[in-house]
Amino acid sequence: MRNTIFAAALAGTALSLSACAEAPEETTTAEETAAPDGGEEATVAADAVLDPNTATAEELAVIDGMTPELAEAIVAGRPYDSAMAFNTKLMETLDEGAAATVRERVFVPINLNSASEDEIKLVPGMTDKMVHEFEEYRPYENMEEFDREIGKYVDEAEVARFRKYVTL
Repeated sequence: MRNTIFAAALAGTALSLSACAEAPEETTTAEETAAPDGGEEATVAADAVLDPNTATAEELAVIDGMTPELAEAIVAGRPYDSAMAFNTKLMETLDEGAAATVRERVFVPINLNSASEDEIKLVPGMTDKMVHEFEEYRPYENMEEFDREIGKYVDEAEVARFRKYVTL
């Protein structure tokens, strides 16, 4: 009985404090859109990189540069066995600039040990020097080796960003 009274008092106090407090400014860290069927909204973290083989059309549709029609076409075109195959799908309806914008947020991860030079170049923000460095340290035994070797050329934040686009 005492626990119930204590919990009720505590809840009442919390409710009173929240009612008196200033409303915090809303900050958005995810992109949202209404689902085409009128269902729940799709949300995608602002820094997430989606795999087009697993993302829903609703998740894809909230990405900059993506239309609902393109999102549906991407889902219908699965599976994408490589970043090149996915890029080919994008280039059916987008120019290179728009495709590059989409690839920042939707990407088929490349295998560090087997990706072609052209696939590595599709990684957003990739420079010719970094393409060379990615290839020079092959074969990678694990992601820690990737972090260490690529970390010689870029800072930790950039290594973490690259990791969103690669796999072993």
